[in-house]
Amino acid sequence: MRQRKVRNLEDRILEHDRWIIYSAHEYKGKWKSAFNNESDFFLELGAGKGQFLLKQAKAYPDRNYIGIEGRLSVVFRALLKLEEAGMLNVRFARAFVDDPGEWFSESEIAGIYLNFSDPWPKKRHANRRLTHRDYLKSYHDILKPEGFVEVKTDSEELFSFTENEVKEGAAELFRIAESSNDLHRSGFTAKNVTSEYEDKFIASGKKICYIKMIRI
Repeated sequence: MRQRKVRNLEDRILEHDRWIIYSAHEYKGKWKSAFNNESDFFLELGAGKGQFLLKQAKAYPDRNYIGIEGRLSVVFRALLKLEEAGMLNVRFARAFVDDPGEWFSESEIAGIYLNFSDPWPKKRHANRRLTHRDYLKSYHDILKPEGFVEVKTDSEELFSFTENEVKEGAAELFRIAESSNDLHRSGFTAKNVTSEYEDKFIASGKKICYIKMIRI
């Protein structure tokens, strides 16, 4: 969806800079300094306007949440929501991440959320999908033992691809703990916290596919 242009965006972002991480790579191995506590960190890649992350942070105030989003205007809207909520356990970083290992050290993250990532439907672009085995290796490196990756998508093709990548390309790294091609008709609690895209898809009658994998 096209975002409405925000005037003086760079200046307005600065009004909320206590919630934003500007040079995320500099926090590698020392993310505790961004929150000043000892709680676990949970990461959302492609956080959008922040609905999912803020719901998680409200439900689990004893956890820290980091949202990564590359579009500055979208980050700004997420910051507005965060400012209104006033929660101290969330930070946003504006960036597109190719390798999470550039930002996070080994076993630094407790969980990763991938909500409605670009499915890159063409076969020649398969290595760009955020559940390609190369990405799974990066996630494995930064996750704690028994840490998780949760994937939600409206693309059945990406859902099948992800299952195959785990089973055929990363079976020594992850095990699939939960899987459904219709999350909101399942008993999995992941359906209780939704993103903006998820709400729209549900309203239109579209099925949500879901996979949770656990680091071995």
